[in-house]
Amino acid sequence: MYIATASSSASAFLRASRARFFSSSTSTLSRTFLAAPPKPSSHSFTAQRLLSSSAATRWSHGVHWRAPYTLRSQIRAIAPVLERVQRRIATMAPESHPFKEHLTALPKPGGGEYGKFYSLTSLKDPRIDKLPYSIRILLESAIRNCDNFQVKKEDVEKILDWENTAPKQVEIPFKPARVLLQDFTGVPAVVDLAVMRDAMNNLGSDSNKINPLVPVDLVVDHSVQVDVARSENAVQANMELEFQRNRERFAFLKWGSTAFQNMLVVPPGSGIVHQVNLEYLGRVVFNNNGLLYPDSVVGTDSHTTMIDGLGVAGWGVGGIEAEATMLGQPMSMVLPGVVGFKLSGKLNNGVTATDLVLTVTQILRKHGVVGKFVEFYGGGMGELSLADRATIANMSPEYGATMGFFPVDHVTLQYLKLTGRSDETVAMIEGYLRANKLFVDYNEPESERVYSSYLELDLSQVEPCISGPKRPHDRVTLKDMKADWHACLDNKVGFKGFAIPKEVQDKEVKFSFHGQPAELKHGSVVIAAITSCTNTSNPSVMLGAALVAKKACELGLRVKPWVKTSLAPGSGVVTKYLLQSGLQKYLNEQGFNIVGYGCTTCIGNSGDLDESVASVITDNDIVAAAVLSGNRNFEGRVHPLTRANYLASPPLVVAYALAGTVDIDFDKEPIGTGKDGKSVYFRDIWPSSEEIAQVVQSSVLPEMFRSTYESITKGNPMWNQLSVTETKLYSWDPNSTYIHEPPYFKGMTMDPPGAHGVKDAYCLLNFGDSITTDHISPAGSIHKDSPAAKYLLERGVDRKDFNSYGSRRGNDEVMARGTFANIRLVNKLLNGEVGPKTVHIPSGEKLSVFDAATKYKSAGQDTIVLAGAEYGSGSSRDWAAKGPMLLGVKAVIAKSFERIHRSNLVGMGIIPLCFKAGEDADTLGLTGHERYTIDLPSNISEIKPGQDVTVTTDSGKSFVCTVRFDTEVELAYFNHGGILPYVIRNLSKQ
Repeated sequence: MYIATASSSASAFLRASRARFFSSSTSTLSRTFLAAPPKPSSHSFTAQRLLSSSAATRWSHGVHWRAPYTLRSQIRAIAPVLERVQRRIATMAPESHPFKEHLTALPKPGGGEYGKFYSLTSLKDPRIDKLPYSIRILLESAIRNCDNFQVKKEDVEKILDWENTAPKQVEIPFKPARVLLQDFTGVPAVVDLAVMRDAMNNLGSDSNKINPLVPVDLVVDHSVQVDVARSENAVQANMELEFQRNRERFAFLKWGSTAFQNMLVVPPGSGIVHQVNLEYLGRVVFNNNGLLYPDSVVGTDSHTTMIDGLGVAGWGVGGIEAEATMLGQPMSMVLPGVVGFKLSGKLNNGVTATDLVLTVTQILRKHGVVGKFVEFYGGGMGELSLADRATIANMSPEYGATMGFFPVDHVTLQYLKLTGRSDETVAMIEGYLRANKLFVDYNEPESERVYSSYLELDLSQVEPCISGPKRPHDRVTLKDMKADWHACLDNKVGFKGFAIPKEVQDKEVKFSFHGQPAELKHGSVVIAAITSCTNTSNPSVMLGAALVAKKACELGLRVKPWVKTSLAPGSGVVTKYLLQSGLQKYLNEQGFNIVGYGCTTCIGNSGDLDESVASVITDNDIVAAAVLSGNRNFEGRVHPLTRANYLASPPLVVAYALAGTVDIDFDKEPIGTGKDGKSVYFRDIWPSSEEIAQVVQSSVLPEMFRSTYESITKGNPMWNQLSVTETKLYSWDPNSTYIHEPPYFKGMTMDPPGAHGVKDAYCLLNFGDSITTDHISPAGSIHKDSPAAKYLLERGVDRKDFNSYGSRRGNDEVMARGTFANIRLVNKLLNGEVGPKTVHIPSGEKLSVFDAATKYKSAGQDTIVLAGAEYGSGSSRDWAAKGPMLLGVKAVIAKSFERIHRSNLVGMGIIPLCFKAGEDADTLGLTGHERYTIDLPSNISEIKPGQDVTVTTDSGKSFVCTVRFDTEVELAYFNHGGILPYVIRNLSKQ
C-alpha cells in the first residue's frame, strides 16, 4: 500500500479533501498563531477566517502555548506558516470528503453547537457496536483523515471489519493528534530535526520545511538527580546542580522552542511528563476550529500509555517514529488484536493500586500481549479511581501491551473536573463521546463487544505485594517475601538469583556512618525512593505513604540515617495536597523530603550513595537493596551498587525504609522498637482504606490543579535567564560534549542507497533472552573506565562533571561509546564473564564493545548481533537502535523482538530477523565465531513483509529466518537507509 508523505506534490493535494487540510494545517495554525480560538463554526472555512483571529493562542485549558520574546520573532514564526497555508489553499480542489455525508453537528444544550464531527453512528454499520472502544478510536481517525491518498476507504473497511482482519496482521495508517516528548528522548529528537534542516539546506531545498506539523509538547523531567536528600533545601540544591550540568542541553531545547513552530517546552521543575499529560495536557476531545475528534498521542517514552487511563489512546514509539509523525507522516501500524480484561469485585482494605497493577502485570505478561491492545471493562471499573486506572495503564510496557485502555466513563468526567477542566469543556467532551459511540455508561445496557481473547480478575483476590529483585513482572506477595528473598540468595545468578554461599548469607558488616554505629547485610535497604509517574500521580498511595510516616513518627520509629530516602512528586499538585493534609512534615521527619519534580531514582538518577555505605557494599560484596515506587527495576538501572531492586507502593517504600531490610516477614516480625520499648509491627503503622479515602477527600482540591498549571510554562529564574539565539539553523559547537552534529546525513544524495543484504559479517555480541534496552542503550552513570569516560576526559571534562548518559543523548560520540556498556551485560562470547566487553573474533582480543566495533569498522567489516527472546524489551529508546547503527551493526537475529525496538531498528536501517519457531543460536549450534551472510534481494520490490531469507555461515551451516519488515512502509524506509533520509528526500522533492 502506498502511504502519502508530507512531500506530496501539488497534484496529490488536488486529491486531498477539505477535511484532510482542515485537520492537518489548521492543527499547526491553532498552536502557532498568537490568536484566540474562534467560535465553533461550520466545517468550511477560508484563509481569511484563519488570519482574522485576535490576540493570544491558548491551549486547551487557557494557558498560553508560548509567548515570543519579541514582535519580530513572532512575525518570523508566523510568516512561513501563512505562506504554506495560502499555497496549499490555492492548490486545493473542492473535491468532497469521501465521508462528507457523515459530518454531523453536535448541539449545545442551551442552543448553538460545539462543532461538527464525523459520526460513527450515521454509518449505520452493525459491526461498530461490537468493536472494542480502542479500535473505534482508530476507526474515527481513519474516517476523518480519509482522502483516498494518505488514508484510503479500504483502510476504513479494514478497521470496520476488525474482527476478521486483525488476525491477519493487516497494515493501517494512523495519524495521532499530537506528540509528547521528555528531555532525555526529546533532545535527540530536536537534534535530529536540527541536522535534518542542515541536510535540506545541503540538498538545496528549503530547510524551513522541517517543522512539526502536529502539536508537540516536551516536558523537561529526566535531568534532575538526587544529589541532595534529607534536606529542606533539597529541591533548590538539586535544581542548581541540574542546571550546572545541563545548561547546554536546556539552552538547546529553549532554542528549539523558538526555532520550530508548533513546539511547546515545559521547563524543568514542573513535573513528570506523564503526570503533566494526565493532569493537564490531555484534551480527551479536541475542538480544532469547530472540528471535534478524540485526543490521541504518541510519545518518545514508553510510559506515554499512562494517558490511556484517561480514555486517550496513546503509546510509546521510538524517537525516530515520533519525528516522522511530527513531520506529517502517517504512522503505519499493524491492526492490533485486543485483549478484553474484565474487572469485578472490589479491592480489600489495605490493598493499594500498586498491588493491583503488579498483579495485572504478572497476569498479562503470562498471557502474552506483546503488540496488542488491552481494554479493561466490567463491574469492577466503578471501584477504580482515575488515578488507579492510570497506574495500570502506565505499566503497559511492563506487561508488554501497546496500551492498556480504559474507555471514558463517569469516573473520567469526575477526574476532569477535579483537575480543573472547565464545566463547558467537560460537557463538550461528554456530549461528543456519547454521540459518537465512544462513552461507556455503566447505568445503561451495553452491547457485547468482541475481543481477541478474554481475561478476568476479581479485585478482592489481589494481595499486598512487591516485584523483584530484577524484573517488574516477578511479583512476590508480601507474606512470601522473606522466603522468596532467601531463595534468591540461594539460587544461581539469574533474574531470581544471586548465588550467595550459605555460610555468608547472614554476615553483618559494622561500620561508622558519620560518627554513628551502623551495619549492613544482604538485603539491607540503602535506597528508598517515592518516585516515578506510575505512583506519584495517585493521591491515595501518596497520602497513604504519608500516613505510614505519621503513624511511625507517633510510635517513635525512625528510618536509619544511612538509608538514602527521597520523595520526587510528579507535579506541584502533590506538594499542595501533602501540605494541605498536614502530612508532609511526617514524611520529612522520616527523611522523605522533596528532592525535585522529575523521574529521579526510577530512571537511575538516584545520585551517589554515601562513601561509607558504598565502600561497605563494594568491599564485602553485599547484595544491597533498593525499594522504589517506580515501574522499572532491571539490573543496573536504579544504582550500580543495588543488586536487588524492588518495586513497591509508596506506603510500602516507607515501611521497608523503616525496617531497613527486605529480609523481613511483616506478618510475624517487628519493624522496630517504639519509644515505649515495645515492638512495632507492620499492622501498627498501616492505614486503612477508609483513612486514606478521608484524607484524599479533604485534601485533593480542583483549585490545586488550576493554580499549578496556570503558571507551568512561566518557568523558573534559572530557565528564564538562559540566553538563546533566534536562528533557524543551529550553530553547532564542535567543542560541546552535550550537543553534537550527528553523522547520519553526511554525503547524502537524492538517490536512495536501495536494499542490501549482509556479507561475511562478524558477530559483535551473542546474547540470550530478555536483553532490554537498558542493556543496549547508554543509561545511568558513565563508568570511570569506560570508552565514554575516556572520550570526555580527553576533552577536558572532569569526572565529577561526567553527568549521566541520559543527559548526553544529544552527543552521538558519547552515546556510541556507551552502547552495550551496561555493567550487567551477559555476552556468550565471554563464556560467563559479566560486563560490557566482547571478543574481537579475528584477533581473539577481549575489548570493550565500542573498541571491538571500531576495529571491525576500520577494517571495513560488517557486524551482526545474535539474541534470544524479547530482544529490546523495556523503555522505548531510540539510542538502542541509533547506537548499534553507529557501531556498524547491520542486522540483529533474534528469537523475538519488542515491538518498538524492532521498528526502531528498521528506522535506522538495521535488518531485524527472527529465527524460525523452535530454533535459536544454541539449537542451531551457532557459537558467534562464524561469519554470517544474509541473502536479501537487491531490488526492494522483490522483498515482501515477513518473507523468509537464508542465512549462511563460513562454517558451512545455513538456516532460514523471517525478515521482520512488517509493513510496506518499513520496506520503503529500509530502501532509503532509514526513516529520516526517507522523509528528507521526499520533502526535498516538494
